[in-house]
Amino acid sequence: MRSTIAAFALLTIALTMPVAAVAESAANANQRTIQVAGDGEAQAAPDLAVLSLAIETHAATAADAAGRNGGLAQKVSEALRAKLGDKGKTWTGGYSLYPEYEDQSRPNAKPVITGYRAENTITVQTGALDLVGPLIDAAIAAGANRVNSLDFNLRDDTHARNEAITKAAKDAQAQAQALAAALGLKLGPIVSATTVSNERPQPVMFRAAAMGVNNATPVQPGEVTVPATVSLTYQIE
Repeated sequence: MRSTIAAFALLTIALTMPVAAVAESAANANQRTIQVAGDGEAQAAPDLAVLSLAIETHAATAADAAGRNGGLAQKVSEALRAKLGDKGKTWTGGYSLYPEYEDQSRPNAKPVITGYRAENTITVQTGALDLVGPLIDAAIAAGANRVNSLDFNLRDDTHARNEAITKAAKDAQAQAQALAAALGLKLGPIVSATTVSNERPQPVMFRAAAMGVNNATPVQPGEVTVPATVSLTYQIE
């Protein structure tokens, strides 16, 4: 008899639990909400520079193009390390070697190789922002012939990111209040909140020194902008 009662109790619980879950899901589905997204951003002075330099060489054969490139890349690396000292680091960012073809004016003409091009990219990272200009000058003097990019960033963007999120949250709240007032609604509690924040690299204006001209390269970093977006969902009462 006790076994029969226990089995009946378990069966009763098993049957009632799905009913409760369905009722709760139905209530959530019928819940009226307002969703808004706010934006905010914060600025901070950069404390890290990432510089990408390239050595490009051309020759009639692949071996000559690679050989010339290797010699120049070695000189550029040594010049950068000498200028950096213990204030940063360098590494190879990429390397490529491929044939060059003459222009084909006739359709379906057989490609003709006219030479080879080798490219070696060197990346420099340093927290000594005052060295960026001299690093560019030293690299060009040693044989680099292209500056691919120069970005200023933050080693730790926690403070700026938190500030941006706070501004974005206030913007979202203001939008929700304005929307509710315009529609004649009353906001309830916040049922969900999400945030997305991405650092926006700071582009830098600079003028690369011309080959053979002893002019220093001026580099003027601005501020790094850290944006954030906060999405809020309010229950409507």
